[in-house]
Amino acid sequence: MGNQDEEYEKLLDRAFAKMPSLSEAKVDFVVPDVDSIIQGSKTIFRNFSVFADLARREKDSIAKFLTKELAVPVNIEDNKLSINGKVQNSVLNEKIKKYFSTYVICKECHKPDTRVEGVERGYETIVCEACGARYTVKHS
Repeated sequence: MGNQDEEYEKLLDRAFAKMPSLSEAKVDFVVPDVDSIIQGSKTIFRNFSVFADLARREKDSIAKFLTKELAVPVNIEDNKLSINGKVQNSVLNEKIKKYFSTYVICKECHKPDTRVEGVERGYETIVCEACGARYTVKHS
């Protein structure tokens, strides 16, 4: 039995030697910057659809979150979001980063490869497709 253990140890050592180091393998996801412009009393979030695609979430979900966070009504128009009020680009960036950290980026592996599995009693079940982690968050 000792011989099998030695053989197993050698195989493990060889496998670990071929793996990239953690510092090489870990690349944190970076949320891109918001592209917005203020037109009169409205703010147009021009690259809104980019964030919906990156998050792999419905535009309505992100719009609802921004409505609550900014306390102003919003409308989805084509691939843009029209916000009823003047909102600085820095504030929108902050709110989008908050959305991603709360509802998109995995709490375990920090990758954006998550999906919503279901909503029950006001909570979403988030499942990471990269590492398999599962957790719940309050529905936005």
